Amino acid sequence: MKVLRSIPELACFSEPLSLAVGVFDGLHLGHQAVLHSAQQEARSGDGRAVVVTFEPHPVRVLRPEKAPRLLASLPHKSILLDRFELDALLVVAFDQVFAQLSAEEFIGKIVEACRQLRSISVGSGWRFGAGRGGNLDSLTSLGKAHDFCVHPVEPITFEGQAISSTRIRAAISEGDLRAAQAMLGRDYTVLGTVVAGRQLGRSIGFPTANLRVLDEQLPPDGVYAVRALHAGAAYDGIANVGLRPTVVGDGLTRHFEVHVFDFDKQIYGEEVEVTFAGFLRAEEKFADIELLRKQITRDCENACKALSESPISEGSPLSDSSSARNRP
Repeated sequence: MKVLRSIPELACFSEPLSLAVGVFDGLHLGHQAVLHSAQQEARSGDGRAVVVTFEPHPVRVLRPEKAPRLLASLPHKSILLDRFELDALLVVAFDQVFAQLSAEEFIGKIVEACRQLRSISVGSGWRFGAGRGGNLDSLTSLGKAHDFCVHPVEPITFEGQAISSTRIRAAISEGDLRAAQAMLGRDYTVLGTVVAGRQLGRSIGFPTANLRVLDEQLPPDGVYAVRALHAGAAYDGIANVGLRPTVVGDGLTRHFEVHVFDFDKQIYGEEVEVTFAGFLRAEEKFADIELLRKQITRDCENACKALSESPISEGSPLSDSSSARNRP
């Protein structure tokens, strides 16, 4: 998938363009419906499907005190979008200057850049432009003026209510992975970069990859059965989210670390995408390291059982992996 970093770069396509426009945090089922709308329109006219999103999340610029945790940082979103076989991703830098563009000015820049703008697909409630002044009606009027079609996509519902990133964040923060999976249409994953740790896990026979995440929403503290994707290969393991009270105990720093079964590569600085497959137990403080080691042994056994009983959901990043999953 081609990645564009400015609106004028849309001119690189000579074919008719069908755009899917939105923040798309998490790429849940509602977002996917917008992407599919643009894809279908592109295919019907020998065109290209391009997703247009914004970085950072607009709320971080307009109301930073209310900025939410992300369901997918931009690097993670790019990975997820790449699985939809779109032709390009346009990342529009969202800052105070861009925020002052009116709805008409924003669409005008899009129209000016595209050699052929065929259509724009959006969620039916999408608002855009300075002060959120643009809506579906104004976008439709702009479409008529500039000769492009507008395809509004109605919300997808779950348990009687529209799916939204806010609902999914709430489900994850409460540990309701089932609901999050249902609304995402895939397992919930977090993308992290492996950073150096104190190597305490290695000293007791359970080396861990310490992951730094870019403000993505983590589930509640505890131990989880997980599946990890690294360099195209899938692995089973366990993850700990929390304060590591037995070995650290400062009660201040929240950690995210993964023990991957049968994995001994050095991957500092590399990315790992982690799927949370099931909750195993709450985090707790043990009297000594030996008790912790015995509990981790049981955690690994319980994770193997849970993972063997937990099929990879359709749409999961691991469902396309041709690599065998590893277990101890």
